[in-house]
Amino acid sequence: MKTAYLLPTGNEIQNGIVLDLDTPELMIQLIRRFPQVQVTRLCPLLDDEEIILRQLEKLTPMQPDLIVLIGGSGGGHRFSKTLSRDFTHSALERFLDEHASREIYGKNGHLWCKLLCGKKGVTLVINVPGPFVEAKAAFSAFLESWSKGDSLEMINSAMAQAVFAQYPAGAAQTV
Repeated sequence: MKTAYLLPTGNEIQNGIVLDLDTPELMIQLIRRFPQVQVTRLCPLLDDEEIILRQLEKLTPMQPDLIVLIGGSGGGHRFSKTLSRDFTHSALERFLDEHASREIYGKNGHLWCKLLCGKKGVTLVINVPGPFVEAKAAFSAFLESWSKGDSLEMINSAMAQAVFAQYPAGAAQTV
């Protein structure tokens, strides 16, 4: 791996309400695994599907090895108007040429979370949840699975299992 872009999303990150701890952790994991990788953290984006899509389209011509979107994997607003609006997963579904996805329904942390792993041209693109322990676990699982040469489906499954493992017993299910 030579180039990677990390893209935090979320109004709460962009507005400084929540400190972005995920990006530094993912950078550490990447550099540990691939000491020569050039990692770029991009400015946080608002939870807006079109804004996320435009940013992804700007990165595509550079043909990075990896783009990681951090946060925005929820989407609780689809179930209750009182919950946050997250669009990373829906933007990725529109953007990617091919992908695998898993949904997690839970009673702790996320009400609903959707993880995607896919390709746009030669670039591998994934998303990880915003909660630190979930992001850390998902990304670690991604690196392990990807390093073994696993398929998109297997990578996505490993990431979902790692996130699922962060929930207390009986507090979540995967689909």
